Amino acid sequence: MNGWAHHLIIAPVLLPLAAAAILLFIDERSRMLKGLVSLAAALLLVVISFVLFRIESGPNDFEGVYLLGNWTAPFGIVLVLDALSALMLLLTSLLGLAALVYSLARWHTVGAHFHTMFQLLLMGVNGAFLTGDLFNLFVFFEVMLAASYGLLLHGSGPLRVKAGMHYIAVNLAAALLFLIGVSLIYGTTGTLNMADLAARIPEIEPDRRMLMEAGAGVLGIAFLIKAGMWPLCFWLPTAYSAASAPVAGIFAILSKLGIYVILRLTMLLFGDGPSAGFGANVLLYGGIATLIFGIIGVLASQALGRLAGFSVLVSSGTLLMVLGINDGAVSSGALLYLVSSTLTIGAFFMLIELVERGQDAGANVLAVTMEAYGDADEDEPEEGDGVTMPGTMAILGTCFAACGILLAGLPPLSGFVAKFAMLSSMMGTGAIGVPPTAAVWTLVVLVILSGVASLIAMTRAGIRTFWGSIEGTVPRVLVIEIVPVMFLLGLTLVLTVQAGPAMQYMDTTIRTLANPSVYIDAVRNATVITDYDDQAKVSTEGTN
Repeated sequence: MNGWAHHLIIAPVLLPLAAAAILLFIDERSRMLKGLVSLAAALLLVVISFVLFRIESGPNDFEGVYLLGNWTAPFGIVLVLDALSALMLLLTSLLGLAALVYSLARWHTVGAHFHTMFQLLLMGVNGAFLTGDLFNLFVFFEVMLAASYGLLLHGSGPLRVKAGMHYIAVNLAAALLFLIGVSLIYGTTGTLNMADLAARIPEIEPDRRMLMEAGAGVLGIAFLIKAGMWPLCFWLPTAYSAASAPVAGIFAILSKLGIYVILRLTMLLFGDGPSAGFGANVLLYGGIATLIFGIIGVLASQALGRLAGFSVLVSSGTLLMVLGINDGAVSSGALLYLVSSTLTIGAFFMLIELVERGQDAGANVLAVTMEAYGDADEDEPEEGDGVTMPGTMAILGTCFAACGILLAGLPPLSGFVAKFAMLSSMMGTGAIGVPPTAAVWTLVVLVILSGVASLIAMTRAGIRTFWGSIEGTVPRVLVIEIVPVMFLLGLTLVLTVQAGPAMQYMDTTIRTLANPSVYIDAVRNATVITDYDDQAKVSTEGTN
């Protein structure tokens, strides 16, 4: 990666930062102008992320190390672009574009500085995916959290404010744990650069290694809170369901940020050596507990928002389990599942608001009560009678059915492809062909049960929403609102059609992560730019 392409690595951080700064100088009454500036930045971010993704998916060697200030590691700040970070950047930019377009219908006008906070959220998330040292991971993590506080409270309302206060308290605690963990790691190793840290860990004395692992454990708790691992996840369904539709849509990537950091640090720092496998059992059994809790929550949820919130926990639990078993073939399918579930849940959060516009307040509660006490209207239509479904409801129903198929992992969409890839590898029919253990069989059963639970919950919710006996009005849906939902669901269709190349990319990504020496050597051997010295020498010789 040379020339102008090399400088694109910093663009996903600088672009939203610059857009946020520009938006602060635009008067809040100029809603259209602010929306256009924010949309232009989001579109450009998608283009940049796609270019970086294409570069990383090509035959080039790993060269995506950007030295800020032209200082080498570990003394300078570095940004690192590899296959995993390029994938997460592209996923974030696509989800962010869809959520931003959706917000332009009305949500960006119900509070101040929506677009500024949205761009700062993108900056924090992108920076966390790109950074190569723990301190700047903390900085970007805090930027992301600060923006998410304002976005969650955007639109006010007592339920949103209450959920927002809980969200802020929990994440402030997570930030404190993050700082404590980073301090312990720096105190024992003398570095926070990830590559340099990975190289020093095998050389640490056993007594100091215990303190370093304690710091890593505290740091891991901070990201397990963000990932939503049980019992640290009770805040998540309430907070996500209380957020406005576009905010909940972009929040779908935040739990995956926790998964990303855990995957990155686990493979890089604890892939081999004396600390190999550190925390694997916590991830395995914590993932199992999270998945069980998510399954129960999905089945118990009557409100669509809480159903989507518990679906986030189902996704997180599945991914944490895979990280715990540390199997390359299973991890490849899990990466595909991460992308598919993030797109699906983001689309589902935005779709929920459109669907619920046609329902009277308390319609779901009344429907449940009538079913429980047998008071439902059982009048059968006469022969020849029929009901005509308006076009709006037909489109919403189709999108709802697609979300149900994706969440349940039914064929033919990408949710099925990802789960099939994971399950086939778990049962020994994948690339490694290792007979499954009792723990792996437990995972297989839970993954299947999670799909069954999602199918039951989505079918029940769909019947009540689109075919229930309680009368509702046809919602007024703008094109700018339904298009982002269809866009995200369309991306899952593309992922299904291109499942072969997608799985090859995931396999390559996991193999690169499993060989941390590639990452370590690339960062530690990155050279500073000396073109200006050569130019000065040439000009001096010409003068003489």
